Amino acid sequence: MKLQIALDLLRTRDALLLLGKVAPYVDIIEIGTPLVKAEGLAVLRAIKTAYPEKELFADYKTMDAGELEATMAFEAGADSVGVLALANDATIAGAVKAGHTYQKRVVADLIGVPPQNRLSRISELKDLGVSHVELHAGLDEQSLPGYSIVDLLKTISGSVLPFAVAGGINASTIVTVRDAGAEVAIVGGGIYGAEDPQDAARRLRSAIK
Repeated sequence: MKLQIALDLLRTRDALLLLGKVAPYVDIIEIGTPLVKAEGLAVLRAIKTAYPEKELFADYKTMDAGELEATMAFEAGADSVGVLALANDATIAGAVKAGHTYQKRVVADLIGVPPQNRLSRISELKDLGVSHVELHAGLDEQSLPGYSIVDLLKTISGSVLPFAVAGGINASTIVTVRDAGAEVAIVGGGIYGAEDPQDAARRLRSAIK
């Protein structure tokens, strides 16, 4: 299983400072939605230039203009781009078309898709050409009473596409995510919000092994 860091920061400088500490322990660098909104395409270019060996994921959460937004991300250095699974099929197909043009990947974020509809939507996404899906509990969902990553994982059992998981993962839960069959574990605040981000990333990597 790969480890992906979600850079939900607001400044390129802060993202690069953090990566200077944790990059050796992560496989995929995610430019989080707040960061790409704050800094634009320049942040993709800056981080890809600094870490050309790392896979770069642009968390655009695209809901419209799929081909255009995916093309913008790919030309700026992204290796994969995120679209919302709730988007119209034409939007997703457009992003996939751009992915074929640039030989890059499109990830569908399941945030907002009702649990009972996730497996059927994943089947449709596979037919549309999406490479994998992201099972994502957002920050607002995680703050609700009774949130459990174990319950979240149950909703994707039987997926016909490889999946990544994001939703409050830490060193004590990452093994559960791995054992559920996830291809990627996505960690944001569990790294950048830690007192010692480097140690947090190191412990997550060790737990995966």
